[in-house]
Amino acid sequence: MFSRSLYSLFAAALLSVEVAAHTVITYPGWRGDNLVTNDTFPYGMQWMYPCGGMPTTTNRTLWPVTGGAIALQPGWFQGHATAFFYMNMGYGTDGPGGGPPNMSFPMVPVFQIVGPSKNPYPGTFCLPQVPLPANSSVKIGDNATIQVVETAVHGASLFSCVDITFADPKDVPEVNDTNCFNSTDIAFNNVYSIALDAPLPLPLPSPRLSHHCI
Repeated sequence: MFSRSLYSLFAAALLSVEVAAHTVITYPGWRGDNLVTNDTFPYGMQWMYPCGGMPTTTNRTLWPVTGGAIALQPGWFQGHATAFFYMNMGYGTDGPGGGPPNMSFPMVPVFQIVGPSKNPYPGTFCLPQVPLPANSSVKIGDNATIQVVETAVHGASLFSCVDITFADPKDVPEVNDTNCFNSTDIAFNNVYSIALDAPLPLPLPSPRLSHHCI
């Protein structure tokens, strides 16, 4: 469900034709609007590591200490026909600007979305139970940051974050079909690697393109 402010942002994005591939975190929260385009940031701010140019927020969002939902709107600007997504976590506030020292703890394996168009579209997808990173040992009251990375079709990475405080699940607002749902026009693909016993043979050069030494 779009709020009025999100509708306004989407309308503005539809008018932007020189930028590509940007994401809004709709749940559990978002550091702030880094979709802005101006003379300083002609292509928006989401290209900036680690959190799209946005500073650490002082208004943190409660998120379950057992893991929880993450919902995104991936199609704000053009360039989202396909995209890879990564979700990482950084712990604590000892890093730059009061954020984590790094964002090097993956929460889920990389996955791909397939959108309805390379043009902007208003779809949403949600992962209802994103686990904590492996070997995590957090407790209620600890602070962390969730980083969402989108790799667009041209290979560039875009960064968005939400700053959280871990809480007892009963103290976190309910996740339901108004804040966590999947639009029917967004599909998912798994991303995997294949181990090869031997290197692939190189293709033979075309006779028309081969070079001969005399």
